Amino acid sequence: MRSKFCVGVLLLAGGMMLTQGSPADAGCAAFSGTADGFDKPTAVTRAQAAVAQAILDYKGQKRLGRVSVSPLRRPPQPYWRDAVSAELFHKPDIVTSKSHTICWSGVVSPYVCTSGAKACW
Repeated sequence: MRSKFCVGVLLLAGGMMLTQGSPADAGCAAFSGTADGFDKPTAVTRAQAAVAQAILDYKGQKRLGRVSVSPLRRPPQPYWRDAVSAELFHKPDIVTSKSHTICWSGVVSPYVCTSGAKACW
């Protein structure tokens, strides 16, 4: 089965001002990446890779220098349903220094995960 990836970006209003760049350029953006897998470690790894790639792509598009990345819980992005009910979630969430990952039972794949992160420049 082929794995699907879904990546999203949401700009946060009222971003942080950092020392690099002018105040007009300072800000933050929220990112999310969703992936599936036959087991939880695979789905988590793929979702974390998807959100990391989304941040790299955004940095390149906006020609940003250094960014700080922190975990941010994002809502699930299911492929085959409109919402994920509470009993479908696999606990605990996986929180690292750069992402917050939530997982649930998929319709086609046993595991689907969405990783979220916030990048500030």
